[in-house]
Amino acid sequence: MTKRSIVIYLSIIGLLLALALTWYVRAFILDQSAAPVKFDGQRAYADAQTQVAFGPRVPGSNAHAKILDWMQTELESAGWQVEIQQSESMGRPIQNLVARRSSAAPQIILGAHYDSRIRADRDPDPANRTKPVPGANDGASGVAILLGLARTLPQDGIPVELVFFDVEDNGEIPGWDWILGSTAFVQKMTTKPQAMILVDMVGGANPKFYMEGNSNAQLRASIWDTAKKMGFQEAFIPQVKYNILDDHLPFVQAGIPSVDIIDIDYPFWHTTADTPENISPASLQMVGDVLLKWLSQQKPQSN
Repeated sequence: MTKRSIVIYLSIIGLLLALALTWYVRAFILDQSAAPVKFDGQRAYADAQTQVAFGPRVPGSNAHAKILDWMQTELESAGWQVEIQQSESMGRPIQNLVARRSSAAPQIILGAHYDSRIRADRDPDPANRTKPVPGANDGASGVAILLGLARTLPQDGIPVELVFFDVEDNGEIPGWDWILGSTAFVQKMTTKPQAMILVDMVGGANPKFYMEGNSNAQLRASIWDTAKKMGFQEAFIPQVKYNILDDHLPFVQAGIPSVDIIDIDYPFWHTTADTPENISPASLQMVGDVLLKWLSQQKPQSN
């Protein structure tokens, strides 16, 4: 073999090696991008901490405005299109934040409220009952779940809409009422999803999620069965214990199958002790994993 032939031979070998390396690198990158992203309970907990650090998210406050901007930034960073729906009820401005990832009509709505209660009127200390609720569980935990799912849900899954409801939590206070934001949202709906799932007070340590009595029986059984198959039957208890007035009710009344996932027995509900120290990353992880698994089992409906 001549010197020129050796050079040509080595050049061909080098080119083949370069092509092989390029193929392997590309295959690795594609494989990594195709790998499912896992729900991150620790990050969800950090998101709850961030919300509480803004201060009580009382409608009309600076903290309320800050969390709205922050949620929009987080969602847009995760690739979602954000709309803030403006309404008014009882003379109160309502700002529901709605997030979609495509123009497809949503088949599942996931909801949580982001406001917090003006008065800690269940606090054991009477001196605290006119103070605002920090809202780590009652508000921030549900928002944290939705943000975690926004970062995690696969692009090719069932079309989902995330709705962060305003003005939910100030009923039984003069000049206010419960579930004003979700009521306004349903009144403006132009499409009818196949299901709505609400997450509210889902971050407490050792939560007990009893089935809620106003929720759709078939839908809640499906979610609770998913939790059982994942080993979470001690937290998701398949018994109806309460009928709860919450943000799922306007959807129920509109004929949309809906479920409220809530631990209403959370001991710090509507007290000044509803702080990050009393919620758990493990609980957020569990709820996020159950919803992610359940959503992965839902098949998009053809138009």
